[in-house]
Amino acid sequence: MPASQPNPKVTSVLAKATSWREEVAALRAIALTTGLKEELKWGKACYVLDEANVFLIHNFKAYCALLFMKGALIKDAGGLLVQQTENVQSARQIRFSDLGEIRQLEPRLKLFMQEAIAIEKSGAKVAFKTVAEFKVPKEFQSALDKSAKLKKAFEALTPGRRKQYLLFFASAKQSITRTSRVEKWIPAILEGKGLDD
Repeated sequence: MPASQPNPKVTSVLAKATSWREEVAALRAIALTTGLKEELKWGKACYVLDEANVFLIHNFKAYCALLFMKGALIKDAGGLLVQQTENVQSARQIRFSDLGEIRQLEPRLKLFMQEAIAIEKSGAKVAFKTVAEFKVPKEFQSALDKSAKLKKAFEALTPGRRKQYLLFFASAKQSITRTSRVEKWIPAILEGKGLDD
């Protein structure tokens, strides 16, 4: 497979980076061997096959990472792939804290990239949890039980919007915060809106 062409937009963004420059440059060099199209998405170097995002490079304060969009489908006998949070269903990342790790893992990283490409070409899909499989926080369940109008409006939302609300409400650690969130967002639910609308 011919090498990918570096995208000037990605080059420009990476030139301004203040952290993980060498590590991201090394990951980019490996990614450019795949033949995938390099694009700038979400301010990150993203590698695309026929308009489908296959993997991207991103960085955080404590590490930089290679994120595979359908990483849950990749065979990972060595346990390198990390699920960012319990609510991430498809994506998996490999985290790096120094350039030496990337150099040492380069052959394996290339294999992961090739497997990710093969998965995308195959059309394989990750089986996502249904709305019914998400926990309904008791504070929201109480509001639903008290208002048939709210329950009907919530059930009329798209599955994605319902999942967003359930995850958002449940992510608060304290009951008082969950209650506050529920009360704040009831009007939006009644209007048929999601968190991002």
